[in-house]
Amino acid sequence: MARMNMIEAIRSAMDVKLDHDPDVVVFGEDVGFFGGVFRCTAGLQKKYGKSRVFDCPINESGIVGSAIGMAVYGLRPCVEVQFADYIYPAYDQIVSEAARMRYRSAGDFTVPLTIRSPMGGGIFGGQTHSQCPEALFTHVAGLKTIVPSTPYDAKGLLIAAIEDDDPVIFFEPKRLYNGPFDGHHERPAQNWSGHAAGEVPEGHYTVPIGKAAIRREGQDLSIITYGTMCFVAEAAVAETGIDAEIIDVRTLVPLDIDTITQSVKKTGRCMVLHEATQTSGFGAELIAQIQEHCFYHLEAPVERVAGWDTPYPHAQEWDYFPGPARVGRALKSLMEAA
Repeated sequence: MARMNMIEAIRSAMDVKLDHDPDVVVFGEDVGFFGGVFRCTAGLQKKYGKSRVFDCPINESGIVGSAIGMAVYGLRPCVEVQFADYIYPAYDQIVSEAARMRYRSAGDFTVPLTIRSPMGGGIFGGQTHSQCPEALFTHVAGLKTIVPSTPYDAKGLLIAAIEDDDPVIFFEPKRLYNGPFDGHHERPAQNWSGHAAGEVPEGHYTVPIGKAAIRREGQDLSIITYGTMCFVAEAAVAETGIDAEIIDVRTLVPLDIDTITQSVKKTGRCMVLHEATQTSGFGAELIAQIQEHCFYHLEAPVERVAGWDTPYPHAQEWDYFPGPARVGRALKSLMEAA
């Protein structure tokens, strides 16, 4: 089995689909000749030609609008928005057109569209290159929202997304592109070569959309999280010695509430953890559903750790980023709560 970082796994997913399905096209800003700002599409234009992998003007609404038209008429576009911070100009196209098309046409039309976009901090990108806007899309009926945390999941979920007949928002935590990141920015960076999830099959496979993963089994409490925070949670658990179960949501919509509730009912305590701004973040929806399904099993209120309600700061990035020290303090507080 090959070893890949997340960039290589994402590229491999698109390579597999471009090779297997002539209806798949890949386009966006700089994704063709240059291979993408993070090199996720490097070499694909040379292999498949300019009619299937091509560059677009800096116009996110135009990229997504064109992709919707292609999808309605039978193609399967996989488009890249260069940073999640720049997806807002396309929001109207995504919400008003892509998400509603199946419903408004009574099933006559579908939009098999995948929108890839790097998200999150940890690279000193500042307020315009570090945002986590996933909650804005989970609110919209008709969209599926995915946030992988490993190369294996990234490839399998991206293939599943491209094969899906409905629009999928595929957010890629950029701090995980080259290796797992546990929030300890002062330590040397790690790569995926020594991590089990860096083993990625070279051919076709899928990871099911709508199924969470248990990253660590435990008895003391449950941590419900996704993306980069999966590794921050692992670091906090190791440093505190608390026997926490870590659930990687992976697909926010559709949500695997069964795996989440089984864990919370087992442990009786729960923390919800994400990098995005706290107010109206996806953690609020997770807490609401956990409260609804697990109320009589909870031994303490659900704890929430998230980014602060402020634009992502550049100079104070590590004060904003929910690191293992902040998560560890919350874990201890949760264990002490009655």
